[in-house]
Amino acid sequence: MYITITAQKMGGNFSKSSADFVGYLEKENQGLEHQDMEHFFNQYGDEISAQEVVKEIDGNTAKLEKHEPRFYSITVSPSKYELRKLQNSSEDLKRYTRELMKDYVASFNREIKGRPVSIDDIKYYAKIEHQRTFKGTDFQVKENQPFATKILQLKTDIRNIQEGRAEGNIKKMKNEIAKLERQAPHQQNGKRIVQGMAKDGNQSHIHIIVSRKDASNRFSLSPGSKYKASDVKLNGETVKRGFDRDKFFEKAEKTFDYKRNFAETYKARKDFVKNPNLYFAALMKLPANEKALAFKMITKTGLPIVPSIPVSQTQIALRVLKRLRRGAEVAIKSSSIGI
Repeated sequence: MYITITAQKMGGNFSKSSADFVGYLEKENQGLEHQDMEHFFNQYGDEISAQEVVKEIDGNTAKLEKHEPRFYSITVSPSKYELRKLQNSSEDLKRYTRELMKDYVASFNREIKGRPVSIDDIKYYAKIEHQRTFKGTDFQVKENQPFATKILQLKTDIRNIQEGRAEGNIKKMKNEIAKLERQAPHQQNGKRIVQGMAKDGNQSHIHIIVSRKDASNRFSLSPGSKYKASDVKLNGETVKRGFDRDKFFEKAEKTFDYKRNFAETYKARKDFVKNPNLYFAALMKLPANEKALAFKMITKTGLPIVPSIPVSQTQIALRVLKRLRRGAEVAIKSSSIGI
C-alpha cells in the first residue's frame, strides 16, 4: 500500500482553485457513458459531480492566507497483490476509502470544541481511477532513455537523408532502430516502454481531495504539519497540534486487512530509507519462499538490490549501504512509494 500526501500546488500546473486538479481527475471519464464513469464520492454520498466538488472545496477556505494550500491530495495505490484480494475493485476501494478517512482523522492531535477530530469534521471527496501511464521519472523509462536517444537521432538522420540534407543508407539505419527497440531493457507486450505508455494489469488507485479547513470552515486541519503530536500554550491555554503520518500510514495498512510480504510493509520501506542495514538484515532472515517473493517485489518497483546476496550483515553494509543512500529516495519516488 503506497500512500502519498501532498499540498495543493499554488502555481505551475494548478491555480488557487481546485478546478484544475478536479478536472485532471475527470480524465478517465472522457468519452464514457454515464453508467461507465467513476464518480466522486465522500463518506456518505456517491455520484457527486465535479462541479459540486469544486464548489465545496473552493468555498471552504475562510481566513486562509495566500501562501496556505486550500486543500491536500492523498493518493492511495494498493499493490497488485492487494488488488487481487478485491472482489469488486471500485466498490471495495470505496469501502476502504471510507474506513481510511477514519484513520486519517484519528491521526490528528487536535481537538474541536474539546473533542477529538471526527470523520464529520472534515470535507473530502474521492475518486477511483483504473489506469496509469509511465512517467519520465519511472525507472523503466529512465533506463530505456539511452536507447530512446539513439533511436531519435537515427530517425532524425533518416529524415535528413529523405529531404536531401544528408546522405546515408536508410535501410541500414532502420535495421539499427529495430535492433535498438529490441535491446531496450524494459519492454511491455513486445514494445519498448516509453513515457506516456499505459501500464498493463490492474492499476486501480484512489485520489482523495481533502479541504484544509474543517467542515464548519472555522478550523484549519493540516496533514502537512511538521508537528507529529505536541501541545503548545496559546493565549494562556494549552492547544493540541500536529498530524502523525506514521500512525496514519500504519493504520491504513492494517485497515486494508491483507497479509503482506515483508517487502510490502510500510515499516520495511521506512527502514529501507532510514536504516538499509536493518532492512537487508531482516530480508535475509525471511523463509526462502518469502525472501524470493520479496526480491521479486523489490525488482518490480525498481529499488536497487545487489546481484548476489551477501551472507553476513557486515557484507550487506559494505556492498549495499553506499548504493542505497545514493539511489533509495529517487527509486522510491519513481515507484510512487510514499513514506
